[in-house]
Amino acid sequence: MADLTQNPKVPVRVLELIKTPWALIVAILAAVAVLDPGNWTEVVTFAGKALAHTGQYILFAVLLLSYLKATGAEVMVARAFEGRETRMIFLAALFGGLAPFCSCEVIPFIAGLLALGAPLSAVMAFWLSSPLIDPPTLLITAGALGWPFAIGKAVAAVALGLFGGFVVRGLMRSGAFAQPLREYKPAGCCGCGPIKDDKPVWRFWQEPERRQRFRSEFVHNGMFLLKWLALAYVLEALLVSYVPADLIARVVGGEGVVPIVIAALVGMPAYLNSYVAPPLLAGLTEQGMSAGAAMSFMVAGAVSSIPAMAAVWSLVKPRVFATYLGLGITGAIIAGILFQMI
Repeated sequence: MADLTQNPKVPVRVLELIKTPWALIVAILAAVAVLDPGNWTEVVTFAGKALAHTGQYILFAVLLLSYLKATGAEVMVARAFEGRETRMIFLAALFGGLAPFCSCEVIPFIAGLLALGAPLSAVMAFWLSSPLIDPPTLLITAGALGWPFAIGKAVAAVALGLFGGFVVRGLMRSGAFAQPLREYKPAGCCGCGPIKDDKPVWRFWQEPERRQRFRSEFVHNGMFLLKWLALAYVLEALLVSYVPADLIARVVGGEGVVPIVIAALVGMPAYLNSYVAPPLLAGLTEQGMSAGAAMSFMVAGAVSSIPAMAAVWSLVKPRVFATYLGLGITGAIIAGILFQMI
């Protein structure tokens, strides 16, 4: 038998493998096979059919995101932070829902904007809208919950950005947030500050380096979405099979405001990334969760995402961070109420 003590990296690699969604999927299905073998086939079939249905959306989303990355289209976002403050807030909220940033790209980008003198109001608009929606999230949400919900979330993202941007603008005019930025030096993990002089190269295939980036982004994002959605649909299958529908209906069902508020308060600490949340919410709505509560849960959860919170905390002072979370949860509740009414 091999002596594992001679290779200290082996336990680390095993631990990393155990922490992956694939390992969790295997563990869940193995537990169902042991504890409830009669229901194993139903759970696997449910998850497999749901994943196959969403596959077309995954493919299109990955192709779109890879194209935007390969062309360098993210540099267009920096141009939203030029000109009059009101214009900046509107453009920042809009581009926040379109920008294909990874979580590490947000930190140097926002730090660069603040260092260049972009007003906190416009930056806040981008911060609030960016975690909520992007092209892949829009398509995956539509596949799991339908286009009305996906469009509603996109509208909520832009509206939340505008809400936060103009609230912060009003507070700034009263003297708040004079020095919002901490002493921060971007780590440059992605090397992606706001380079305004660059231009997107739409015909990226003419440059070998950009073709390579398209391939790498396609593989990376495709595997990322596949593993998280596979886990999401396995969890949805468990939810549908084992969580009583009347329990969901009692907690977050009904047409009142209380379920929407509860969903927002639960959704913020119990964050599920935007690729996992739609399938699980589909299962919850089938068991009695109201549409407004589902919207509130999803918006609050996205605003409180770990990458977004880490970016805000590392860049700005605590009072700005508290304002960010307060605006996020308030906006989630308002979005849920309005979506319920519509």
